[in-house]
Amino acid sequence: MTPVTLEVVRRRLTAHSPDRVVDPSAVEAAVALVLAPAGRGGLDALLIERATRPEDPWSGQVAFPGGRRDPADASLLDTAIREVSEEVGVRLRETDLLGELDDVHPRTKTLPSIVVRPFVFGLHSQPSIRHSEEVASHYWASLDELMTPGVYGDVEIQLVQRTFPAYRLGHLIVWGMTERIITPFLHLAIEDPTND
Repeated sequence: MTPVTLEVVRRRLTAHSPDRVVDPSAVEAAVALVLAPAGRGGLDALLIERATRPEDPWSGQVAFPGGRRDPADASLLDTAIREVSEEVGVRLRETDLLGELDDVHPRTKTLPSIVVRPFVFGLHSQPSIRHSEEVASHYWASLDELMTPGVYGDVEIQLVQRTFPAYRLGHLIVWGMTERIITPFLHLAIEDPTND
């Protein structure tokens, strides 16, 4: 298997045609899947634990940095770059962009009508992180760890009293739209040998 590097991810994402959700009534948002080399080899992905806030329907959940598009944002890419800077103090550049993933949206009517576009960025080292009031903590998840047998499986989420596919990373449970971004990304970037 080809070692997963930023260049491998860029090549595979360049060959990928992302699915787009067209819903004029939905709010547009963007998240950033930020990758950086791990000290032990391989790549890590930056995850955040959202702060507990009554107005945030994803309060307390593990997510990627990101948020709603601001009217001043020229594009959803600008939204992703701005949100990462605001939430974790990391200044991304367009040249850090490796590619885009499929749009995702909530599958339940109890959540806001929103369409999220995931952008994948690659950095040459792990940056220092500064939490905003929206972020309780952060975690660098190894792509190797995410692919380890037993890490991924069905988990009962007490918050909603239902079982969902999820990743168990120590005390963190990665589920919902974040899981629905990570899983196809791993299949595309790590398991798909067709573009090598």
